[in-house]
Amino acid sequence: MSGGRTLIGRRRFPTTWSGILMIVVIICALLQLAFLSLGDSSDSGGDFNDSSAAILSMVPSGLHKFLTPRPRNLSHVHQNGTTANLIYRQALNISEMKRNIALYNLQQTVYNEDLFGSLQNDSVVIVVQIHDRITYLRHLIVSLAQARDISQALIVFSHDIYDEEINTLVQSIDFCKVMQIFYPYSIQVHPSQFPGEDPNDCPRDIKREQALIRNCNNALFPDLYGHYREAKFTQTKHHWWWKANRVFNQLDVTRNHTGLVVFLEEDHFVAEDFIHVLKLMDRTCKASCRYCNILSLGTYLKTYNYYGKKEVLRAMKQQSVVNAGQVQPSWSFQVLPSLYQHSQKVEITPWISSKHNMGMAFNRTTWMKIVGCADYFCKYDDYNWDWSLQQVSQNCLKQKLHAMVVRGPRVFHIGECGVHHKKKNCESTAVISKVQKVLKSAKRHLYPDYMTLTYVTPLKKQKIRKGNGGWGDRRDHMLCMGMTLR
Repeated sequence: MSGGRTLIGRRRFPTTWSGILMIVVIICALLQLAFLSLGDSSDSGGDFNDSSAAILSMVPSGLHKFLTPRPRNLSHVHQNGTTANLIYRQALNISEMKRNIALYNLQQTVYNEDLFGSLQNDSVVIVVQIHDRITYLRHLIVSLAQARDISQALIVFSHDIYDEEINTLVQSIDFCKVMQIFYPYSIQVHPSQFPGEDPNDCPRDIKREQALIRNCNNALFPDLYGHYREAKFTQTKHHWWWKANRVFNQLDVTRNHTGLVVFLEEDHFVAEDFIHVLKLMDRTCKASCRYCNILSLGTYLKTYNYYGKKEVLRAMKQQSVVNAGQVQPSWSFQVLPSLYQHSQKVEITPWISSKHNMGMAFNRTTWMKIVGCADYFCKYDDYNWDWSLQQVSQNCLKQKLHAMVVRGPRVFHIGECGVHHKKKNCESTAVISKVQKVLKSAKRHLYPDYMTLTYVTPLKKQKIRKGNGGWGDRRDHMLCMGMTLR
């Protein structure tokens, strides 16, 4: 504007801070685009091929066996000479499943221990929570197989579904020590009684007055939103709490272990240097951040969309539409592989459940503090284990949970479906291919030698959040507390 008139047909060089900022942003985006093009030089065509064949081509041939379903009625012999129970059978009845679950949990067999030696205190224990998504589990196993120093680790697979095909897959692992544990209170083996759905349980949306007239089992205990429990939602929190208690307090192989325990899920994918980074973070904590008690290897980032060339250009085009004179540009776009140019960077921040719950690790000292607050975890009206852990941190622990978060993620979420989200194609491999591509682009930036710490102070004090509900039933409180071992 000049003298109240608009200059038309003539673009002036921007001299405002917003204009300068936009120029800087566009230059950065172009540099990132150039970086990405270097990583894409080996690709044919513009878009990355995410077909199963393309994904398989990025996996060492020796690991293809984990991605290929075994023929039925085929047994497997471990390298130590013992025959694993790998014969696929017809569906077992509930009594058979309960018997097998009890036997597995009693025997506590550690597969491949004779090959890789006993668990050491500085060894990493990896606990994987499994439901029934075997396709994702296969890719998680392939990623674990390629991790450096995995042979020194113990992987504990914690199941809430008894499935012979999944058992076959887990027991075929030959690159490290492996153990299976089975959540004994699953819906699968309690289909018509608590903790499953009892026929006399109150329907989710029935009004409390109607529930009292009907005299259904849990009429007195709706959640804070007036809804009654749904077993499929309560199971995940129960399973998480049970497996943590089981690993730290019950298993012979881990009950005296004081090293790190990493918590993963079946639809996660790890970078090959995740153990290296985890141990480096642990050493950095001991030297420079004594109050850090959780290490987070996975982060939920806006950059997690794995932008490619087309997306870069689209984002730039959208940003250019913003009128610098009307709106301050807010450029949050970043190509994910470029994060790994600063892969030694970690942030120190209060632990936030929605941001730091993926690929998290802690030791027995932290666990003893958490389990000492079992009442806060087990009686908090929220069916999410991570929100319940946030409640423990905010309202029970003297020293709240603080996380050391790696800037370049080493754990990725590859699942497209889960408890909350259902898509038409839950076996999509698109995300898997993108993760493979990101890690390929970032390969030269892996295995950092040191960590650079940044301390993050929240802009405002965290509010005590209202729970999501789904956990008002006193039976859930009692079951959870009954699984607690202090």
